Amino acid sequence: MRGQHKCHSVAQFYKFFMANPIIIFGAGILGKVALDIFQSQNILVYGFLDDDTSLQEQDVLGTPVLGSTDSQKILKQIGKKCDAFVASDNNIFKKAQAEQIMTLTKGSLANAIHASVFLPSIWHCGIGNMIGSRVVIGVNVQVGNFCIIGSGAILEADTHIGHYAQVGTGANLGAGVLIGEGAFIGAGAVLVAGVKVGKNARVGAGSVVVQDVAANQTVFGNPAASLKS
Repeated sequence: MRGQHKCHSVAQFYKFFMANPIIIFGAGILGKVALDIFQSQNILVYGFLDDDTSLQEQDVLGTPVLGSTDSQKILKQIGKKCDAFVASDNNIFKKAQAEQIMTLTKGSLANAIHASVFLPSIWHCGIGNMIGSRVVIGVNVQVGNFCIIGSGAILEADTHIGHYAQVGTGANLGAGVLIGEGAFIGAGAVLVAGVKVGKNARVGAGSVVVQDVAANQTVFGNPAASLKS
């Protein structure tokens, strides 16, 4: 599920890409959110994979934990009978897991996009992204790979979200905002139009960002300012 899309609803998006049943990697909080997202689209989730042995062979929200994330028996089914989704906010784990899946399956990584998301006529989306409920995506928005966009966030026209970036619940990104790879935007933050946030930078919850944020910088407040160590 990547490239330019001309789908006016999430249902059309999934119909166009013929979504397969899903295996979710990770049965924690984000795994539960992913389950809800796929169920909102009536997409079958076969189960979870999780390395916590206390969860294995148990049910999480009525869905079984089938084994560990390196279960070769199940990994062999990805790309044949199902697709995979990595539900984690740990980018190191996510990258390693995605590489393993891509190596074994040559792809088959799904996007989790809630049924209530507003999609424009044209936008761009990579793979492995989680987009929560009631998110509003403006025209020509670009979302990279393995991003997390929290419920109620607003991404206005021409916003660009780099790979592995996270946008918190209720954040508002003005037109033309650029978010660098691995950056974190806290819940409820407001970024004015045209602001650039560098690679691995962090914006605190509720902050109002009126100027560019450098790579690896952490800012907080209204207006947002760099935190001194």
